[in-house]
Amino acid sequence: MALKIRLSRIGSTHNPVYHVVVAEARSRRDGAATEVLGTYNPRAKNDSLKLDTVRADYWVSKGAIPTDTALSLIKKAKKAAVVA
Repeated sequence: MALKIRLSRIGSTHNPVYHVVVAEARSRRDGAATEVLGTYNPRAKNDSLKLDTVRADYWVSKGAIPTDTALSLIKKAKKAAVVA
């Protein structure tokens, strides 16, 4: 069972909002997720990313591979947590 940390779109037309999820690598983009780690709203001015970095680290330690975008969001969330 290969797991990936990736984005799943939940927003409406022309208003994208994404869940950061852990899902089976072969499942559909918006298919069933193993766990929802947080949300990302690219159009929001402030507080656009809410992510549980502890759970993300847990899943990476269990072998889940983050996509490029998910990895950049995880790094961004960790940086924001250190500053705050």
